[in-house]
Amino acid sequence: MTFTLKYKDINEEREIPGEDFTIKDLLDDLELSAQTMVSKQNGELVIEDTVINDGDEIQLVQIIYGG
Repeated sequence: MTFTLKYKDINEEREIPGEDFTIKDLLDDLELSAQTMVSKQNGELVIEDTVINDGDEIQLVQIIYGG
């Protein structure tokens, strides 16, 4: 079972490492903070508890903020 990850210059297919693999698990694997990222699953905004399914496209977008 695989999903497509899109983040910055990354556009690759990845294996789903186990059941109930979530957006949070993916962010942890990539050493990214959920507080600075927006996640989309198949084009829809999702929360970090969302489970990644076979064939999903996951897009991660860095939030830029400051003064």
